Amino acid sequence: MSQLLEAIDVVKCFPVRIKGKKKLLHAVDGLNFHIDAGETVGLVGESGCGKSTLVRLLTRTLDITDGHVRFRGQGIGLIAARAMADHPLRREIQMVFQDPTDSLNPRYTARQAIAEAVHLLTDTRGAAAIDSAVEEAAAHVGLPPELLDRYPHQLSGGQKARVGIARAIVVKPRLLVLDEPTAALDVSVQAVILQLLDRLKREMNMSFLFVSHDLNVVRLLCDRVMVMYLGQIVESGPAREVFERPLHPYTRALIASLPGGHGNDSDLLVGGDPQSPIDPDAHRCRLFGRCPRGVERCQTQAPPLREISRGRAAACHFVAPTQREVFVDAALAVHKVHVTPARRAALTTEFDRLADMARQVQSVRLPDDDAPAPQYRP
Repeated sequence: MSQLLEAIDVVKCFPVRIKGKKKLLHAVDGLNFHIDAGETVGLVGESGCGKSTLVRLLTRTLDITDGHVRFRGQGIGLIAARAMADHPLRREIQMVFQDPTDSLNPRYTARQAIAEAVHLLTDTRGAAAIDSAVEEAAAHVGLPPELLDRYPHQLSGGQKARVGIARAIVVKPRLLVLDEPTAALDVSVQAVILQLLDRLKREMNMSFLFVSHDLNVVRLLCDRVMVMYLGQIVESGPAREVFERPLHPYTRALIASLPGGHGNDSDLLVGGDPQSPIDPDAHRCRLFGRCPRGVERCQTQAPPLREISRGRAAACHFVAPTQREVFVDAALAVHKVHVTPARRAALTTEFDRLADMARQVQSVRLPDDDAPAPQYRP
């Protein structure tokens, strides 16, 4: 898959004053990740970890302190948030907000709210053409035509959520950023909206960045997941692998908190208070003081986010590469062979196949030549 969006060393700091002294609050601190075309990436983490700030940086409604953001190969990180409103790429990155009630203008009908996006972000002109685009988007999200002329206070929570989604997809974006899109909805409505989003992704060939605190939703909907803690990504990888075999202590604690998880295992618990994001120590692991595995090294040497296995990365000193990665790397080094990433992936897959075959082989002990012949009796 081709990369749609890439973030490189993205930083966002907010100036604050503590007892009259100027300091910096590091909301997002050196993030590196990418989103491929047609992919759904989940972003999880506790409240205050920087998820919403990152979303605003990527949608360019908030200026970046440092770093780069590339969308379809074009740098958009240095474009001022105000200037981004008129940028040609603005229509290709759209957002669905957490609370549909707060995100809709109470003086606009559903039709007017959706039409505003068409008027501002597309070349469509003429009342008939704009109305046609609005009704097409409404049909995509299952919003009946008779509801288009109602105001937000006349719509249910699920209907307002559909209006918010229709307003985002009416301009046919390539990337849809969803910031807790179902958090303000009833459980029964959540399931319907999630099914709608999954269908829209397939029909319109969009990519999703799905921000949520609901780990079960992320596990079901996302292809990959990134775990965020205190402004940094501490683990990333395919959603199924991360949930089945979490690597980072914080990820293990999050998954253990799920119903049916190993919440009673003291090795998985993260206690104490988090460190302050104001002028944090760059040499200390952000989880130090809460991590059950923390040692002196964690206080003096912050672990970088590094690749542990194909598609998996974690920021922890205690996470080692898997056996297959060690085997493949050693074999390539011995034979002095340089391979492409695709070929390396094929080699690791072959290693998995051979390992599965080896597990199915049973050993049979043959008798020694000097052993006495068995005595058979009729």
